[in-house]
Amino acid sequence: MLKRDLELERTWQALLAELEKSLGKKPKDLNGVLFTIGVQELGRGARTFSKEEKQDLLHIAICKVLSLSGYYQLDGTDKEGWPHWRLLKKLPHFDLLEQEKLLKMHVIEYFEKELGWRFNQLPT
Repeated sequence: MLKRDLELERTWQALLAELEKSLGKKPKDLNGVLFTIGVQELGRGARTFSKEEKQDLLHIAICKVLSLSGYYQLDGTDKEGWPHWRLLKKLPHFDLLEQEKLLKMHVIEYFEKELGWRFNQLPT
């Protein structure tokens, strides 16, 4: 594993630990974290969502975190208050592992920039 990948994984684990403290439950994977971001960005608090709404929340989260690098821009909200995003530039073609790394890096950046979180990493 490359040093950069190891650092990303350590920071990711620190993020999961902070989410567990904050939410009382540790998200089991990247989708769980993205779902949390989607709920945060929707701004209606925790509630029961339909399967379609859960998919929409994941889309909201992905667009939001990738907007930090200029891939998406918020276009506005619909009459129900759901945000809609516009693709500004094509996403790079990555394999699944690289896509996951890209999303994890942006998710970490989201929590740092949007919520002011800092992650205590274990010493290398």
